[in-house]
Amino acid sequence: MTRTQAQHQRDMFDAMPKYYEEGRIPRNIIERQAKELADLDVAIKDVFNQYFIDTATWGLSNWERICGIPTDENKPLDQRRSVIKAKIRGLGPVTKETIQRVVSAWFGEEVDVIERFADYEVMIEFLFDKAVGKNFVDVVDTLRELLPAHLNFGFAPSLKEYISIHDKATVNMRRYHRIGEFRIGMSFTKYQNEVELT
Repeated sequence: MTRTQAQHQRDMFDAMPKYYEEGRIPRNIIERQAKELADLDVAIKDVFNQYFIDTATWGLSNWERICGIPTDENKPLDQRRSVIKAKIRGLGPVTKETIQRVVSAWFGEEVDVIERFADYEVMIEFLFDKAVGKNFVDVVDTLRELLPAHLNFGFAPSLKEYISIHDKATVNMRRYHRIGEFRIGMSFTKYQNEVELT
């Protein structure tokens, strides 16, 4: 707990004879010392906060260095924290649970991982409203580094999510060619379906 200047001042006066509170010079000395102690408390708390990812600010660069992540001071602190958490959560063998822990650093705990062994693919389902304002580039980069090279991955809305349609909505579903299927001159899109919901 950070103590204020007034609390330090009161403690110092309580430890001294009462007549010192009346003197101008002792009062001035105590006020100055109390201010220094309060400033020191704030500095100590700030340094202490750097030891935890959720409260670190200027210490995030140390966390990034430890995790082998390039430091980008232009990114918001919450995005930098998510990358660090994901890197730490992704240590060890890659399992379905590891992928869930890593992706939950960005999208919260309601993440589901569906393994499609025949397609060499992992689908990650999450609530899309949790994705608003998140940096998908960091998520993709972290998954590329985490997953074995032979596995592809994709994102899908969670089935726990409800969509309300007021008049009509057009849903455009696209399937893209995988890297191995793609040839020069081909369209990126494998097929495209458009459905109107009313």
